[in-house]
Amino acid sequence: MTKSTTSTSTARKKRARKTTAEAAGTDQLVVDDIRDAVSQFKRERIIAAAVDCFYVHGYSNTTLESVADQLNVTKPFIYAHFKSKNMLLAEICSRGIKVSLAALNRIVTAPGSAMERMTIFSRDFMMAVLENQKPVAIYFREIKNLDPQDRDAINELRRDFDHKLIGLLDEGVAAGEFVLNDTRLAAHAIGGIASWSYVWFRPDGPAPAQQVAEEMGRLMMAMLRPDPGAPWDSGRV
Repeated sequence: MTKSTTSTSTARKKRARKTTAEAAGTDQLVVDDIRDAVSQFKRERIIAAAVDCFYVHGYSNTTLESVADQLNVTKPFIYAHFKSKNMLLAEICSRGIKVSLAALNRIVTAPGSAMERMTIFSRDFMMAVLENQKPVAIYFREIKNLDPQDRDAINELRRDFDHKLIGLLDEGVAAGEFVLNDTRLAAHAIGGIASWSYVWFRPDGPAPAQQVAEEMGRLMMAMLRPDPGAPWDSGRV
């Protein structure tokens, strides 16, 4: 065998090993993705069961055994994902503000005027709260049971939400689209309107969530518009 043939054979072997390694790496990524998806699915099942238990019976009257019983699993199944009942509470209590902040973040960087973006956000914010009615209710009922560091983390998210909403309202005032003496107060009023809906909204009531979100969005925007009698444009941008 010549030197040239030997070099060619060696190069082929290296390429084959590289291809095999890349394939193995790709396979491992697929396996990791599947494992992560299964783990997330299990976490969501646990959270959903805990939400039902906390909402109906209260945090203090719920044990991890009762959550496990609702899932027809053993406690180790829960401990594999949540080390304590308080960790579950923190995850549930943070859900409402996280989805609300996500809705606001989408709008803050979106194109369009402050009026257009606020119109979209008012409805999306209401939908976020209505779709997470039980977690929001649990937060307001059980905030006293959160560990201090978890309560501080949630409060930091709430401050971020308020800061960004105030910024959007300030934009509208500067552009002459909103008439407000105090944008901070207006932001708190908007947050209160949406958050308090956990008390009175009924998923099986006469009006579906989407309709309620549309109407509540109108009420929020009515506080901001310079001419309350002006025609309402409900179109999304």
